[in-house]
Amino acid sequence: MTMLNDHCSVERREHGIAWLTITNAGKANILGSPVIAALTSGIEALAKEADLRALVLTGAGETSFIGGADIREMATLDPATAERFITGLRDLCEAARRFPAPVAARINGWCLGGGLELAMACDFRIAADTAKFAMPEVKVGIPSVIHAALMPRLIGMARARWLILTGATIDAATACEWGLVDVVAPAPSLDAAVETALLPVVACGPAALRAQKELLRAWEELPLSQAIDASIPVFGRAFGTGEPQAHMQAFLERKR
Repeated sequence: MTMLNDHCSVERREHGIAWLTITNAGKANILGSPVIAALTSGIEALAKEADLRALVLTGAGETSFIGGADIREMATLDPATAERFITGLRDLCEAARRFPAPVAARINGWCLGGGLELAMACDFRIAADTAKFAMPEVKVGIPSVIHAALMPRLIGMARARWLILTGATIDAATACEWGLVDVVAPAPSLDAAVETALLPVVACGPAALRAQKELLRAWEELPLSQAIDASIPVFGRAFGTGEPQAHMQAFLERKR
């Protein structure tokens, strides 16, 4: 395991998968400004590694993925410093959302507020059966903002409205039923569940996956006709990587 900075440790595992763990952020892995800046820097550094096939993002310990943003820090903010604080958290979530390779959130416990926003910015969410989820901002006098905007896209407006306006906590089974997480596993088997979930990902062509993730981001933002047209040059460029020829030829040889 390597320390990228004071709050990011990285372990490189098989198949080109890197595991980034939030460290030195307290028992609940709280997102204060120094932690936010360090995580953003760590994710951006890993994004430059062309041979990386997937990234797993998790929190240290077994009780919390991320327990939310730092209330002690936020209690001291004024309008100007509040905007700077939330801009930093926005940049962190965007670093995960725009990471070139697939990103999986390994949710090993509490996943609250800004932590849930970061998880929603990832491509996959794999949770322990003991994990809990909430957007409790309204309970401390602030609205849920930035990547909370992803929630209606994941679980529908009615359920997003319920979670965001009530600050309610849901368990992992409910989160999976609603589509907020993709896989739920017994806590002792969480690492194995993450590795199993990523096996079909790393079996695909890395260039194709990066192109597909770029398109998925565009599809979130473009009108349908533009999203369709934007796909055409991406498809053409794929044939310059050599991956279609290699994978299609292997498929044809298996059919003989």
